[in-house]
Amino acid sequence: MEGVRPGGGPPAGGPSSGSGSGSGSFQSLFPPGLHGIYGECRRLYPDQPNPLQVTAILKYWLGGPDPLDYVSMYRNLGNPALNVPEHWHYVSFGLSDLYGDNRVHEFTGTDGPSGFGFELTFRLKRETGESAPPTWPAELMQGLARYVFQSENTFCSGDHVSWHSPLDNSESRIQHMLLTEDPQMQPVQTPFGVVTFLQIVGVCTEELHAAQQWNGQGILELLRTVPVAGGPWLITDMRRGETIFEIDPHLQQERVDKGIETDGSNLSGVSAKCAWDDLSRPPEDDEDSRSICIGTQPRRLSGKDTEQIRETLRRGLEINSKPVLPPINAQRQNGLNHDRAPSRKDSLESESSAAIIPHELIRTRQLESVHLKFNQESGALIPLCLRGRLLHGRHFTYKSITGDTAITFVSTGVEGAFATEEHPYAAHGPWLQILLTEEFVERMLEDLEDLNSPEEFKLPKEYSWPEKKLKVSILPDAVFDNPLH
Repeated sequence: MEGVRPGGGPPAGGPSSGSGSGSGSFQSLFPPGLHGIYGECRRLYPDQPNPLQVTAILKYWLGGPDPLDYVSMYRNLGNPALNVPEHWHYVSFGLSDLYGDNRVHEFTGTDGPSGFGFELTFRLKRETGESAPPTWPAELMQGLARYVFQSENTFCSGDHVSWHSPLDNSESRIQHMLLTEDPQMQPVQTPFGVVTFLQIVGVCTEELHAAQQWNGQGILELLRTVPVAGGPWLITDMRRGETIFEIDPHLQQERVDKGIETDGSNLSGVSAKCAWDDLSRPPEDDEDSRSICIGTQPRRLSGKDTEQIRETLRRGLEINSKPVLPPINAQRQNGLNHDRAPSRKDSLESESSAAIIPHELIRTRQLESVHLKFNQESGALIPLCLRGRLLHGRHFTYKSITGDTAITFVSTGVEGAFATEEHPYAAHGPWLQILLTEEFVERMLEDLEDLNSPEEFKLPKEYSWPEKKLKVSILPDAVFDNPLH
């Protein structure tokens, strides 16, 4: 349960308001991490010392369900000179370390990130006559925070989140999110580390797809150039009825399509409903992983496998790109499909040179024939995988949200892959890698062209390349939701 109250955080006076209290009581009343963030808010809003706050009545560290202790809500007058409208500005407290006593986050020192290293913000256009900020953005932020805490996957600028529902539960077209640096709030150095501020930006489905096909930063820049779609401060207007491509049709062809052709996509993987079968051996062979996702006792990824998937995704298997990663967790939270997931801890960063080494792959099996299975949403991303990733010398991974299955497509010349041109299908436990040549990718794109028109799609749908011993099926969600069906 949450409550709305004025001034739920440190009072306006800061330390002076605690006169007469001992240092111990001051520490308990004004946790240093919280006070540091509140100081940045006071810098922006000196005239709003006691903003309305949504506060978690039962704190997360006492067993409550909501990780954010507070969400403060400020009235921002905008900037008429920059064509920035008046709006409500929401700021979270709790993804960073507020207390420094290990009750929520492990304290690791002052030099690194505080907690997860960031707090969320959100800018919502103020409607005419609106005297108080709506509170639904606070629950949206709690939903994102729950995902971060449960998966330990952090967010970064340029990330996108597939939400698949109007953010305010209305009939709005704004149903997904991009993340970017807040245009006004500066990073804060607290006694428990550094805190940055990531702003949530509401977007339409077509804009999310463009971010997936190209990259989040590119779409954010386009949104900044269209005042009604966000403008320079990326204000979310839940009543926006047109996409940026409907407002300015030239943006798709001249900016997005050209960007995809030139840059490819920086989306290197997604959480998905997927499975794969090894058709090389008869199903009665106990050593076969044929029903690796469908069977009653599916094989599980080892800890080293999971670390390796995370690391190969983080590095992108190429040097000069910044991949966007899928979460390596098995559940989607509140419709959330966050398409990037570096680990909370630095172990993957520090072990990057050792994460992909031959002796980790000694149990890798070469397969003669494979059958790939996707639901319609995941299958619709195959053209992106082929055109935006493999034709640019990159990789793309599907990580199952219903099991431990992972499917990675790689192009020729990619370093660190265990699939090769000689053995294009290779598996390490439930992780399958498929190497596709450029010639075969071009052919697949022609054969899979109808995936670009999902409204005309009838399930199940099967594609087959017998000479390559490869089959792809697009199946109803129920096949993956009820694997024994």
